[in-house]
Amino acid sequence: MNEQWIQFAERVKEMYGKDFIPLHEPTFNKKEVEYITDCVETGWVSSVGAYVTRFEEDLAKFVGVKRAVAVVNGTAALHIALKVAGVEANDEVLMPSLTFIATANAVSYCQAVPHFIDVHEETLGVDPFKLAVYLQEIAEVRNGELFNKQTNRRIKALIPMHTFGHAVHLDELVALAKKYHLVLVEDAAESLGTYYKGKHTGTFGKVNAMSFNGNKIITTGGGGAILTDDIALAEYAKHLTTTAKVPHKWEYVHDEIGYNYRMPNINAALGCAQLEKMDEFLIQKKQLTSKYDELLKGLNGVKLFKQPTHSDSNYWLQTIILDETLDRDEVLAFLNEHGVMSRPIWQPIHKLQMYKKCPKANLQNTTVLEQTIINIASSVS
Repeated sequence: MNEQWIQFAERVKEMYGKDFIPLHEPTFNKKEVEYITDCVETGWVSSVGAYVTRFEEDLAKFVGVKRAVAVVNGTAALHIALKVAGVEANDEVLMPSLTFIATANAVSYCQAVPHFIDVHEETLGVDPFKLAVYLQEIAEVRNGELFNKQTNRRIKALIPMHTFGHAVHLDELVALAKKYHLVLVEDAAESLGTYYKGKHTGTFGKVNAMSFNGNKIITTGGGGAILTDDIALAEYAKHLTTTAKVPHKWEYVHDEIGYNYRMPNINAALGCAQLEKMDEFLIQKKQLTSKYDELLKGLNGVKLFKQPTHSDSNYWLQTIILDETLDRDEVLAFLNEHGVMSRPIWQPIHKLQMYKKCPKANLQNTTVLEQTIINIASSVS
């Protein structure tokens, strides 16, 4: 690598004031300590407590939905979102191959089949224009439901994922879902604080999922949430995620197979403190983007990925895109060796052994972006 890359790495470390910069680390202060201490001192640390209720209410208000159901992680949130949305065994679920493994795993937990579709270079998420052409070719509507003519399986749902916090083309995807009788379930794991044409992501689908893992824009340590405006589905999701236990003063009665997906009160306490800082975090993310825009101007063959015109993005992970003159792995090796933690985008899921036989569209953009995308240090600190 040339002198320009050395200068870039040094300036990033100078910007953060550290010799080693993690990809994305959480920011805590006295408020987190105060709320967690309250949990410890009162003994309310497990799966019941006031902070769980408060976090659900605060999150629903921030995002703009009627209900939020806090759970143990984002994968659990997506699993239950799909289940209450009506995804059943042997259904196909349309989803990008260029996403974190949890998206496909959640589909598999429902004993359904991931069906991989391509992404748009403007958003890095599902391409509705290619999808529209693809569905005309391989699918047909029968009695108000969509079927894959090649496999004869029902195609039940569509999962758009807002990659690195950038909103997909939601208007077009909502229209496609309506046209083809698909349930839209947003994977908003990375997009807390991201708005599409003024409306928060995670509010367009019938049921949606969010993540608060330790590396997200806010964290509950480990955690996620189910978001919906459908009160009945929210109540059902809450029931399923609390082991399907029927309320009773002392009896243990469970009316169906449920899941122990409850978020502990101590995690929710952390989330309440973090959520109070969202406005500050979003400002800092935009400031970081501007700083990287300046730092990258001297590097040939590199561009900083910017939010699409329709998206007011949270810029969860800063993203650079390389041209064909640069070797992705060489850049990754250099940055990591020089103290700036950097990572490639996920390996496309259709290439993983357990998902190789799943149906898929032409994934041309997915193939190109896999070899050109790198995430660089993105913490707000």
